[in-house]
Amino acid sequence: MQLPPGKKIYFSSDNHLGAPTQELSKPRERKFLDWLDMVKEDAAAIFLLGDLFDFWFEYKHVVPKNQVRVLGKLAEIADSGIPIYFFVGNHDLWMFGYFEEELGIEVYHEPKKFEFNGKKFLIGHGDGKGPGDKGYKRMKKVFTSPFFQWCFKWLHPDIGVGIARYLSVKNKLISGDEDAKFLGEENEWLAQYAKRKLLKEHYDYFIFGHRHMPMEISVGEKSMYFNLGDWISHYTYGIYDGQTFELKKL
Repeated sequence: MQLPPGKKIYFSSDNHLGAPTQELSKPRERKFLDWLDMVKEDAAAIFLLGDLFDFWFEYKHVVPKNQVRVLGKLAEIADSGIPIYFFVGNHDLWMFGYFEEELGIEVYHEPKKFEFNGKKFLIGHGDGKGPGDKGYKRMKKVFTSPFFQWCFKWLHPDIGVGIARYLSVKNKLISGDEDAKFLGEENEWLAQYAKRKLLKEHYDYFIFGHRHMPMEISVGEKSMYFNLGDWISHYTYGIYDGQTFELKKL
C-alpha cells in the first residue's frame, strides 16, 4: 500500500470492552468511539490488534449483545471505504466469520506481513509469541482446539458467556496477564520474538499489543518494536504517516 498524501494508518489494541462490568466499561467505550470518529477523517486504514472485547464467542446464530455501538461504528467506517484489519487476541480469539460477513472487516489469527510506503511491518496481537507467556501458551492449545470449541458452543449462551466473562476477569492465567510488568528491554519476550524474526527476514517495524504497556524498543540496526499499550490505563495508539511510526496518547 502506498499512502495517499495526508493520509495515515492508525493502530489500536487491548480495549477489553465489557471489563470489569458492562457499566464500568461504558466510559472507555465512549472514548474509543470518539477516537474512531477522529481518525476516520484522515485514515487510509485502521488496524485493531486484538482484545477489543474482554470476551467474544460466535455461536452459529448468536453473538454477545453488548458493544453494539462499537460494532455499528466499525461497520460505518468499513462501509465508507476505509479498510479495517482485525487481529484476534487472547480474549476474542473465537471469531468465526461474523466480522468478515457482517462488518466487512478482515480478520487474522496470526501475525501478518504488510508493506506501506516501502517499509515492512509485522503486525499481530502478540499472545503466545516469544519465549515467555508459558501459562497462556498451554491454555491457548485448549482454547483453539476444535473439540473444545465444539463442546463450548453446546452451552446455553447465558451460561457459557457468563462463565467465560467471569474467568476472563478473575483468572490471570487465562487472560495472559500473569507477567503484566515491564521486564526490561532485553527480557521483553515480544522484543526477543522480533529479534528472532530478523534472523530470517528484515522488518522495519514490529507492531503488537497484548502487553498492556506502551513500548518502543530497538530490536535491530534499522528495526523497531512497538507495543501499543491499552485502553484501560494508558489510552495509547499508534500512527504511521508514511515516513515514521509513533505512539500517541489521548
